[in-house]
Amino acid sequence: MIGWARLVIALTCVILATLVLVPIQIIAMWTGWFSENFARSLWHGVNIKALGFRIHVVGEMTPQRPLLIASNHISWTDIEVMASLFDMTFIAKSDIDKWPVIGKLFRLQRPIYVERERRRKTGQQASEIAQRMAGDQPIVLFPEGTTGDGNMILPFKTSLFGAAALSIGSGIRETVHIQPVAVVYTRVQGVPMGRLHRPLAAWIGDSELLPHLSALLRGGGIDVELHFGQPIEFSDRTSRKEAARQVETQVRAMMQTALRDPL
Repeated sequence: MIGWARLVIALTCVILATLVLVPIQIIAMWTGWFSENFARSLWHGVNIKALGFRIHVVGEMTPQRPLLIASNHISWTDIEVMASLFDMTFIAKSDIDKWPVIGKLFRLQRPIYVERERRRKTGQQASEIAQRMAGDQPIVLFPEGTTGDGNMILPFKTSLFGAAALSIGSGIRETVHIQPVAVVYTRVQGVPMGRLHRPLAAWIGDSELLPHLSALLRGGGIDVELHFGQPIEFSDRTSRKEAARQVETQVRAMMQTALRDPL
């Protein structure tokens, strides 16, 4: 009964926040009278509270720009965690735009959609990323290409790291900064999850979204750590494969540290 009561209260909060904040953000987008990020970050913050997440930040985002953030990926909630704290642009799979309701709401995040299965579009997609990197807003990339189970990270793909090279080649900047970030779900109700229970927070493969969302809202009490690593500089002399390897090594090390000794 407590779980279902949490579900009702959480959904009520999310719905009310959506009805109030989304129109404010749309007005900001259309008019430019004020920053749209205020309503957007507040909306994500309400979602985080509704989910019962507690966020612990280790390190800090570098002030260097342009900035490409490369993070491991465990669930759709990774975006909620980061967007509740920072103004970011996310690179996401194009099929998210087709999801009922959620796809329309996610569009307000101004994401960059990619179609990973259509290789001939990779150059075009990387060009869009490069153009968006010309601004001051960090771009978030999930280079695993899919979600993991929270116990380990998958090998980083190098293709979309080409956005850094394109930014340099287009003359936008001489150097692009890539910062590794590890998202780690560590505790549930204050107790370390352990290897068998970490997938509670993971949304893997073709799992149904609504049952996963319902379980999170009914359960709550999850601690998530956001670790910022040491940025690396990417120039016209940098290898994409080497950059991906360095970033993956840092993300894996930060994740293992958080799993071994959670805050």
